[in-house]
Amino acid sequence: MSQSLVIAIDGPSGSGKSTTARLLAEKLQIGYLDTGAMYRAVAWEYLRTGGVVDDPDAVVRLAREADIRISTHPDAPLVKINGHDVTAAIREPQVSASVSIVATNTDVRRILTKRMRETIATHNHRIVVEGRDITTVVAPDADVRILLVADPAARVARRAAELGEQVDPGSVTDQVIRRDADDSTVSNFTDASEGVVVIDSTFQLPDAVVEQILRLVDNLPSDR
Repeated sequence: MSQSLVIAIDGPSGSGKSTTARLLAEKLQIGYLDTGAMYRAVAWEYLRTGGVVDDPDAVVRLAREADIRISTHPDAPLVKINGHDVTAAIREPQVSASVSIVATNTDVRRILTKRMRETIATHNHRIVVEGRDITTVVAPDADVRILLVADPAARVARRAAELGEQVDPGSVTDQVIRRDADDSTVSNFTDASEGVVVIDSTFQLPDAVVEQILRLVDNLPSDR
C-alpha cells in the first residue's frame, strides 16, 4: 500500500474548500471527504422528521443513530441518510439556513468527528478532508494542513453563483456570514494553528490554489 497522505483543509463558507479538495483528490487519485455534507445530512433528516430548534437532545439522538453514507469519490458525489438520497437536497436553502442547529451542537460534533476519523482510516489515510476543525480536531496529524480564506465579498459572490436563482442576495449573505458567525462559537476556522499553511483564494482560480498545495505535497519528507 502506498504511503499515507492526508490533506486537511479548513476555511469559512465560500472560501473554495470543496472545489479545491475535489480537484486535489482527482489529481492525487485519493479519496475526498466533504465533512460538511454530514452535518447537512443530519440537518435535512432533522427537518424532515419535524425537528424543532430548541430540542438539542433530539439532534444528538438523530446524529448518533442515523445511517449516513457519503461517497468519497471526488467525481461521484453521493450522500444518503437512513436510505434517502439527499445529495442534491442538502444544498437547498432551507437546509443551509438550518445546518447550524446541527453544527453548533458540541455533542453532535463529537459523534460526527468519530465517523470522519473512521472514514479516513478506511481509506488507509489517503484522502483529502475538508470542512471545519479538520486541521485542529479531526485530523491534527494530517500530512498537509491548510486554512483556505477569502474576502467576505468574494465568498458571498461565489455562493450566490453556486445557488443561482434559488435564493435572493440577502439570503446568500445571511447563509455565508451568519452561518460563519454561528459556527465560530464552537469551531475555529479563521485562525491558523501552528503548522497550518494559510492560502488566500480571493484573487486565485481553483487550479492555482491546487498547485500551491501540490507543491507542499511534493516537499513532504519521504520518511514521514
